[in-house]
Formats: sequence, C-alpha cells, structure tokens
Amino acid sequence: KLTNSSLQISHFMLMGLPGIHDWQHWLSLPLALLYLLALGPTLHEPMYHFLGILAIVDMGLATTIMPKILAIFWFDAKAISLPECFAQIYAIHFFFCMESGIFLCLAVDRYIAICHPLRYPSIVTEMFLVKATGVMVLRNSLLPIPVPALAARCHYCSKNEIDHCLCSNLAVISLACDDITMNKFYQLILAWVLTGSDMALVFSSYALILRSVLRLKSPEAMSKALSTCSSHLILILFFYTGIVVVSVTHLAERKAPLIPVLLNVLHNVMPPALNPVVYALRMRELRLGFRRLLGLGDDVSTSDPSFRRPLRC
Repeated sequence: KLTNSSLQISHFMLMGLPGIHDWQHWLSLPLALLYLLALGPTLHEPMYHFLGILAIVDMGLATTIMPKILAIFWFDAKAISLPECFAQIYAIHFFFCMESGIFLCLAVDRYIAICHPLRYPSIVTEMFLVKATGVMVLRNSLLPIPVPALAARCHYCSKNEIDHCLCSNLAVISLACDDITMNKFYQLILAWVLTGSDMALVFSSYALILRSVLRLKSPEAMSKALSTCSSHLILILFFYTGIVVVSVTHLAERKAPLIPVLLNVLHNVMPPALNPVVYALRMRELRLGFRRLLGLGDDVSTSDPSFRRPLRC
C-alpha cells in the first residue's frame, strides 16, 4: 500500500478472487477450458454475416481478460500498469456492447424473416448487413471511450490493490483519491441506456415474433418458426439475465465480495464459450454424431432443409 497522498501510483495489483486467494488457482482449469471453447468458433461454422461478427467478438472478449486471469492464477503475475488497465477497461466495454448490439441485429433479422417473409430479401440485403455492422462498430467504439478516459483522469495516490481478476471500472475508480461521481454516472448511463435499450428492443422483437407465430394455424409451421430461433433465444436469455444478476449482486458486494466478482468474471467468459457450443447443436455434423452415439445410424433424412442449409438463427 502507498500512503503518501502526493504520490501517483504506477501500477495496480489484481489480487484475484476475494476471500479465496489461497486456492483460486484451482479455478484456472475450468476457466482455461471455457477460454479454449471461446477460441473455437469453427464449432458452429458461421456462414452468415452476424454470426461471423459474433464469433470475432466472442474471441476478442475472452482474449481481453483470460490471459491475465490465468497469469494471476498460474504465475502470481498480479501487477498491471495503469495504461494497460485502462486499455482493458475500454476493450471489455467495447466487446461487451458489441455482443449486445449483434444480438439486437440478429433479433431484427429474425423479426423481418418471420413477420415479413416476403419483404425479407429486399430489406436484408448485403448493404443492409454492412450498414448495420458499421453502425454497431461506430456506436460501440465511441460511446465507451469516456469510461477509461474518466478513470485515467483520476489521481490514484493510496491503495493500489484491486480485489478482482480484471480491471473492472468500478473496482478501479474506487481506489481514486478524487471525486468519482461523474465516472459512476456515465457508467450507469452506458449500462442502462445503451445495453438496456438493446435488451428492450430484443425482447420487443421476440414478443412480436411470438405473436405472429401464435397466429399460425399449422402446428408444423409454428414449430418450424420457433425452432429457427431457439439457439439464438437461449443465448439472449443467458446474456441479459447475466447482466441483471451481476448488477443486483453488486448491491451485496460488502457482505459477500466474492459473489459479484466471480459472477462478473463468468459473465465475461461463459457467453463466448457457450455461443459456439449452442450454435453447433444446430449443425449437421454434431447431429450425426449424436445419432451415432445413440445407435440411431447415419441415415438422416435429406428432406429436412436444416441439413442442407444452416438456419440463420
């Protein structure tokens, strides 16, 4: 600890998971496995634009935090310079907001495909995909900039130990000797206005999709319409439910500091790891593997269009 109020510290110490420092290295094995899953996007072979972007975002988010976490657990490499810490804060916010934005794009894609199928080819064109991606990259590149910029303006003159595995913005600015009201305010605005609006639009799209599906008279058509988005909906529910849970558990951080930190780490690692696995369950190769495992043989009907062409969701 540094006690001289006139001294600006040069680095932070990421202490790891609070309360379990002595045996936290055992958690490195499951975390390393999740990281390897996140680096394997070929599991779902993204053949569509937004799924390809999602795979890149997943790898970027996992790579932003996992190498440092594993270095802490394996080599006790806790030190991180201030510029590296602020860069990690920006990268986490960028990739996190990008993932939310891509889920919104996928929800809009499914809404148009199911609710306006005849207009789908004329609306969702290559230019539409490029523009939507460009807007998301521009939005999520610019809006998170004030988060690390405000953190970098603070004066850190006393404690430099962070009870976390990564540079969480709130954990970092809590060490500042300056007033951090503006930092917290912008963090709240970014989280609930940007991510919150994405979440509201995503669930609104699926509410409209569900209303349209329930109007179908054919049970077969209803089942087919719902099955096209089942994997997408699973990941959306996990992603946004995790946001709510992490936000709520921060209220109990003083009583149980381990819980919000661990959930924060898992929420940054598990979606990138689960995305390729969940999407892989819809691919022909994995289905054939399950059939062989169950002794059902390899004769899968080629009349099912899902085996001839991957579904968009």
